[in-house]
Amino acid sequence: MPSRVAPAAPVDPVLDQMSSFYVHPSDGPTSVAVTPVLTGSNYHSWARSMRRALGGKMKFDFVDGSIPVPID
Repeated sequence: MPSRVAPAAPVDPVLDQMSSFYVHPSDGPTSVAVTPVLTGSNYHSWARSMRRALGGKMKFDFVDGSIPVPID
């Protein structure tokens, strides 16, 4: 006789570590994403470093518009 498995409860995207909305406790406004800071002459290398840093934390989709703005 096949066993019945209850459907999984939906996971809050803020708590799901695979969600773009998840924020790790070590992430915050004071955490440094890239160094050195942006100046007019280092924009291209800074932008590349920022894309990599945000991509590694699954946050770049917020910057490039892939994730739509939520409707209140």
